[in-house]
Amino acid sequence: MSTPERPEELRTKVFGERTIYDNPWVRLTLVDIEPPDGRRFEYHVVRLQRVAVALVLNEVDEVLMMWRHRFVDDSWGWELPGGIIDKGEEGAAAAAREVEEETGWRPRTMEHAVSFQPMVGMVDTPHEVYIGRGAELVGEPTDLEEAARIDWLPMSTVLELISKGEVLGSGSLVGLLYLLAKRGAEGAS
Repeated sequence: MSTPERPEELRTKVFGERTIYDNPWVRLTLVDIEPPDGRRFEYHVVRLQRVAVALVLNEVDEVLMMWRHRFVDDSWGWELPGGIIDKGEEGAAAAAREVEEETGWRPRTMEHAVSFQPMVGMVDTPHEVYIGRGAELVGEPTDLEEAARIDWLPMSTVLELISKGEVLGSGSLVGLLYLLAKRGAEGAS
């Protein structure tokens, strides 16, 4: 499959950007743009940190997940471990670090699976999903606010959990669905 053309006349022109709010987690900016229709205006953009998400599988095809509450939308659900990649840190190292901090498990391997932007039209927050194989329990989680419950769930139950709305967050959804799609494509060939 070839990459589609990128005609310059369809590119949005950017004339500048100014920050209107900034802290270590969130930066809100106004970007001076001109879309292809020729109207020029300022557009709000939320810029967040780069994030690593870890999908860790054990020897019996179970995935390490955390059951937790999210107050923003008052929901409970399963999530993969993950968090902000520190400045100068490699994504795979951040994914492994987050797994250990949030669950007490240390992955044996960590391999990049997919990168994505969850809300590319308004929010800039690069996400990287890593797949780990095998893990060793090294202690209790050090980040106790992250999970009410930590468990290994059979991959065979993932689609049901997703369809019941029990998997939270784009990182968890993208990672799990990517792995299921990859397995399906490999099985079909």
